[in-house]
Amino acid sequence: MPDSVSRSTSDRLPVPHTRKPPWLKKKLPRPGAVGSMRALLREERLHTVCESALCPNLGECFARHCATFMIMGAVCTRDCRFCAVGGGVPAALDPEEPRHVADAAARLNLSHIVVTSVTRDDLADGGAAHFAATIRAAREAVPGSSVEVLIPDFKGEESALHVVLAEQPDVVNHNVETVPRLYREVRPQADYGRSLDVLAACAASGSCVTKTGLMVGLGETRTEVREVLRNVADRGVDVVTIGQYLQPSSAHLPVREFVSPEVFSGYAQWGQETLGLIVESGPFVRSSFRAGESLARVRKRHGERLSAEGSGRKARTEGRAPETQGS
Repeated sequence: MPDSVSRSTSDRLPVPHTRKPPWLKKKLPRPGAVGSMRALLREERLHTVCESALCPNLGECFARHCATFMIMGAVCTRDCRFCAVGGGVPAALDPEEPRHVADAAARLNLSHIVVTSVTRDDLADGGAAHFAATIRAAREAVPGSSVEVLIPDFKGEESALHVVLAEQPDVVNHNVETVPRLYREVRPQADYGRSLDVLAACAASGSCVTKTGLMVGLGETRTEVREVLRNVADRGVDVVTIGQYLQPSSAHLPVREFVSPEVFSGYAQWGQETLGLIVESGPFVRSSFRAGESLARVRKRHGERLSAEGSGRKARTEGRAPETQGS
């Protein structure tokens, strides 16, 4: 993997930014609210991507008793240069983890449960069976809730993906993360085409809302972002999240641009009006940003079809407002 982008690309990119603009300033969270949430998570022996990925929305989400659970440990087998999650050799799976996720979701009374994971290329199925067990446990513990999973690419193994899809989660999210030109630098162990294939398979299943997300500020062009939106729309994706990349440490890729709120709004408007996508786009938008609301918007747009398909429990969210998530 090269230490920097090629000379021709590097010459086109802005100088890395260090000082954040006013629109990226956030109020400090209430320590008590964050502390009580962390205590519950540690009691259940759970990780969250909110903490591991240093999400800027952690304070407000934890204050509302929301979190995105991260299963299969806190050590990733890949080395993406944008991600704060640690890499290395992970431990064996905890067979009790699905129950712990379910118990935490019940204690928090979540109406929309979001589960992601580290990438586990060391496992034969990439952890697909563990995802499936977690979906089942969550539905059993909180039967009125919808379930969203943010999955890895399972190295392109269709059989592993089908294990997850067979559980018919309400939403399946797989992030493309960046534009294809930057994959070698940003996601050296991933493949853009493979990620598009995962999204296409999810959409073709007809049993779930399909979702993806990407970061901006890594040196991509506006045209490249719109092309990604067009690519994922062509694969049947329903929802796209777009957020600002923030450098976790000096060891990670630098921020090449702090994208203005006006540009984010432009992406959302173009994706929605031109491609019919639901686009959540803004500096602090992350993969599970307003996740429950996005699901409700898709269901409203498609009427009864998506509500009747999937789990077959059309009344799942009746009487309970979807939880707004921000991680």
